[in-house]
Amino acid sequence: MTNQDQSPSPAQAGVKKSVALSGVVAGNTALCTVGRNGNELHYRGYDILDAAEACEFEEIAHLLVHDHLPTACDLSAYKTKLRALRGLPAAVRTTLEALPAAAHPMDVMRSGVSALGCVLPESRDCTPAGAREVADRLMACLASMLLYWYHYAHNGRRIDVETDDETIGSHFLHLLHGVAPGAAHIRAMHTSLILYAEHEFNASTFTARSIAGTGADMYSAITGAIGALRGPKHGGANEAAFDIQQRYADADEAEADIRRRVEAKEVIIGFGHPVYTLADPRNRVIKEVARSLCLDTGRSTRFEIADRIESVMRQTKKMFANLDWFSAVSYHLMGVPPAMFTPLFVIARTSGWSAHVVEQRADNKIIRPSANYIGPENRIFVPIEQRGRAPFGPDMA
Repeated sequence: MTNQDQSPSPAQAGVKKSVALSGVVAGNTALCTVGRNGNELHYRGYDILDAAEACEFEEIAHLLVHDHLPTACDLSAYKTKLRALRGLPAAVRTTLEALPAAAHPMDVMRSGVSALGCVLPESRDCTPAGAREVADRLMACLASMLLYWYHYAHNGRRIDVETDDETIGSHFLHLLHGVAPGAAHIRAMHTSLILYAEHEFNASTFTARSIAGTGADMYSAITGAIGALRGPKHGGANEAAFDIQQRYADADEAEADIRRRVEAKEVIIGFGHPVYTLADPRNRVIKEVARSLCLDTGRSTRFEIADRIESVMRQTKKMFANLDWFSAVSYHLMGVPPAMFTPLFVIARTSGWSAHVVEQRADNKIIRPSANYIGPENRIFVPIEQRGRAPFGPDMA
């Protein structure tokens, strides 16, 4: 082996080692900044706290996917376009009908996106315009996929998924409940989807970018991102948060049990964040959404339980609630089944994922990090015909 063939190890090369890439800069983005001062979040330079309660989700989707905030005329045209993309091809409906009622809704979303990619594939040249068309179609019809399967699998009904609802959030709630939602629920959905839309190089976004970096199509990148979001340490945390909250009949019972669990050093999902150090800025917004929904529905028990647990975690562990904690309360108050909490995350985050795919393609690089090898060294290779003559294992090295 020549000197040119001998590549230095990551340590020799000065490559920063990290647990799970924490703190390692893995690329450039113009889409989002997270936690630069401990508790900030900006989308393309706009503070999320200025947008979350003032904008419709479609405005933020347009900002992320199409690079700029729309004018009133732009927004009207964009919403009209998205409404026209809610339908599902027959082959996709057939695929969804084949999925069992016991399937997790996230698996349904993953399968639906993959099927749509076979029926209406992205053009082979993978242009930014083509990618944005796929992004718009997916955001428009993801709720259609999920609720078409849900009603067919559980009730044997083939529903019409092309509603006249103006927005993605109201379309979801209409298909779920069979009636058009009220203004309070539509506003709550706008805010929730905006808060979930984008979050820099999180696990699912990094997955999407890694897939895009290979030159794969948009559907492959989004399917992979859905798979990453499926896990309870990422998108599934909102389901896990609700599982915790629904253990208790009232806030006093919740406080007593959570204090016991904290003393036993149990992990309480829904608190802390790997990037924010002071607070999750999204929490203050979604908490007010949940509070408002309590007033609208006249049901406050779940909110009171979540609020008390938040106080206990702050007092005992100095830990703050993240977005998932009161999102679980909000979705519950809107009648969304817990297994659909993370699919709503998918609908929102598809805007951010898609924008990252376009950005990664422009970078035109494959993502290929190095590993810190921790296995055995210089082991002696034993031909197969000799392996039965003596114990074979690590001690033969």
